[in-house]
Amino acid sequence: MHSRQELADGFRTLGVSPGDTVMLHASVRAVGDVAGGPDQIHLALKDALTSEGTLIMYASCPTYYDEVGRGHLSADQERELLEKLPAFDAFTARAQRENGVLVEFLRTSPGSTVNPHVARFVVWGKHASVLISGQPWDYAFGHGSVLDRFVTRDGKILLLGCDHDTVTFLHYAEHIVDIPDKRVAKYKVPVDEDGRRVWRDMEEFDTSGAGVHANWPDRFFSRIVDTYLARTNNVGGQVGDAQSFLLVSQGLLEFALPTMQAVARDPADAASLHA
Repeated sequence: MHSRQELADGFRTLGVSPGDTVMLHASVRAVGDVAGGPDQIHLALKDALTSEGTLIMYASCPTYYDEVGRGHLSADQERELLEKLPAFDAFTARAQRENGVLVEFLRTSPGSTVNPHVARFVVWGKHASVLISGQPWDYAFGHGSVLDRFVTRDGKILLLGCDHDTVTFLHYAEHIVDIPDKRVAKYKVPVDEDGRRVWRDMEEFDTSGAGVHANWPDRFFSRIVDTYLARTNNVGGQVGDAQSFLLVSQGLLEFALPTMQAVARDPADAASLHA
């Protein structure tokens, strides 16, 4: 069984420092048994960051809120959702279950705040208000977004025993990379306007499993991350039972952008990446 103090020490050994801005992706199960329960994980990370630091996780939205119009639901499903789905409330809606339980614990803990968008991030700490100070309605992972400000603040990405294909930051790279033939997803979101539920159009470069470009190979994000870790000799470390890695977002971005450009030109270029 791991204590909060032991986890905090593990984060410090991995490289987390007071005042850092850290985006966390975590598998609670991978960390193992924690005295006091899973909340101790984000509390331990806050201990390592101190009150000068900032913690961010991607929460997104419950099922169906960003799916009407994407084309993968049946006509009957969409008609029912248009009739029954309530307006999205960013401040009370649960986090997307696929993003793990820890983000919901962080969302509901004292001092956390969110940006009012279905592309929703939970932020805690000194620079939380800066990170969520503005949000474009369309293309919400690109310029002017939370992720845009995250990278300019020298943000670090912490992978705590998680699947490396879940690194949300790489959607920012997909949004800003200069390549032709990006896939665009268009859909509708129910929002409250003056007490009335209104379905508002939204669009983004496609962040679904298909990816933003036809040449993306299976598990492209994981392959980018693992290749970057290998080329930077980042062997990570242990936090609890979880094999974990801390990496600098700017460095990952500088590797990801030309990699995406190369694979968009020729899918064979993906062969050089870790499988």
